[in-house]
Amino acid sequence: MKILADLLTGIVAFLHLSFMALEMFFWQKDIGLHVFKMTPEMASQTAILAQNQGLYNGILAAGLIWSFFIYNGSFQKSVRTFFLISIIIAGVFGAITAKTSILFVQALPALLALIVVLMSNQDNTDRLLDNMGKKK
Repeated sequence: MKILADLLTGIVAFLHLSFMALEMFFWQKDIGLHVFKMTPEMASQTAILAQNQGLYNGILAAGLIWSFFIYNGSFQKSVRTFFLISIIIAGVFGAITAKTSILFVQALPALLALIVVLMSNQDNTDRLLDNMGKKK
């Protein structure tokens, strides 16, 4: 279950890095215009807002990536839970206020990852590390 939690968390982090790149660097390029169905004029007028939004997506991705470097299982689980819930909230808000598909592209993958993270027994890592420390 831990491997699946890691895999789904990694996918969600990758998605948010992709969103960041689209919003910060490719918003006014052909791919950004196509993905977001915008005219060049509209993209030009909203580029600063998109960069801001991209920065937030990058921060969410960074939080999930950081969790891979936390070796205390319960703390790792807490960090992942926080960032995944933040992504779900942002996805639900985006679906309500901007575009319904955000619910499926952003919130749903994070929800699936959150369910698996909460079901996984990452505390085993803590016990293993504790046992290793006691044998020294």
